[in-house]
Amino acid sequence: MATLLAAPLFLVSLAVTLGAARLFARRLDRLGVRFGFPEALIGLLTAVAADGPNVSSALFALAKGAHDVGVGVLVGSNAFQLAAMIGLSALLAGGVRLARETLALEGLVGLLVTVLAAVLLFRWLSPAETVAITVCVIAPYLALVIAGPQILDRLHPRARSPVERLSRALHEHPGPERAVETSPNPTHHLLGLIVVDAALIIAGSFGMVEAALSLGHDWHIANTVLGVLILAPLTSLPNAATAIRLGLAGRGAALVGETFNSNSINLAVGVIGPSLFVTFAALSSVAKQQLGWLVAMTVATLVLLGGKRGMRRPGAALLIILYFAFAAGTLVG
Repeated sequence: MATLLAAPLFLVSLAVTLGAARLFARRLDRLGVRFGFPEALIGLLTAVAADGPNVSSALFALAKGAHDVGVGVLVGSNAFQLAAMIGLSALLAGGVRLARETLALEGLVGLLVTVLAAVLLFRWLSPAETVAITVCVIAPYLALVIAGPQILDRLHPRARSPVERLSRALHEHPGPERAVETSPNPTHHLLGLIVVDAALIIAGSFGMVEAALSLGHDWHIANTVLGVLILAPLTSLPNAATAIRLGLAGRGAALVGETFNSNSINLAVGVIGPSLFVTFAALSSVAKQQLGWLVAMTVATLVLLGGKRGMRRPGAALLIILYFAFAAGTLVG
C-alpha cells in the first residue's frame, strides 16, 4: 500500500475506532446504570466495550501473520492501561480507593491471567492446559460478579461470612454523586446503536492494522515498537478516557474493575484463546523482558492500591514512571 494512501487510512481508521469505542462504552455504562447493575459488573461491561480496539487490532495482526505486532499490542496496552487508567486517574483525582475484598478478587484474577499468558508465550504450558486453567480462574469470578447474592443465599451459614463481605463489595452501587441517567433513547435503540458501534470498531481496527503494517514497512519501524509503543497506546485511549471519568467521580471499584478486566480480556481473548488455533512465534529477548515487566507492574499496582488510603499521588507517579521505564526498555531493546 502506498504511503500516500496508508497514512490517511490510518488516521481515518483510528478516528472511527476510537469514536465508536467511546460511544460503545458510554452506552453500555448507561444501560448498566439504567438496570441498576453493581459497580463491579459495570466495570466489566465497560472493559468489554472499550477493549474492542485493542483486541480487534491484535487479532487482525495475528491473522496477517504479524505475531509480534499482535502480542505487542496486547502487552503494551496492558502496561499502558495500568499507568493511564489507574495511575493517571489517581494523580488527577488525588487517589483511588476501593474495598479490599474487591481489590483482592479483581487483582488476583487480573494477575493470574497475566501470568498464565506469560507462561503460555514462554511455552511452559500447552495451549490446552492454559485455556483450561484460565476458564477455572475466570468462571468463578464471573459467577460472583453476576450472581453473587444468589450464590450467597445457597451457602451454608458457616461459609457465608467471607463470601458475604466479598459479595457486598462487588455489588456496591454507584454513589449519590453519580448523575441520574437521563438518556431519552429506549433500551432497544441503545442496543441497536451498540451493534453499530461494534461493527465500526472492527472495521476501523482492520483498516488501522493494514495501514500501520504498511507504514511500518515503508518507514522501517520495528514491529515491536509498532505494536507496543504506537498501536497499543492509541487503541487504549477509550479505556483511559473512561477510567479517568470514573476516577474523578470517585468510583474506585468500577475503575479498578474496568482496568483489570480490560487487561484480562486482552490476554484471554487475544492470546490465550487464539493459541488453540495459532502457533505463536518464539519470543524475542525484548518480548520476554516486556512480559516480565508487565507482571511486575501488575504486582506493583496491587501493592500500591492495597494501602490503607488506597493509591495516592506518590504511588500514582511511581506507576507512571514504571510505564516509561517499560517504554524505554522497548526502545533500547
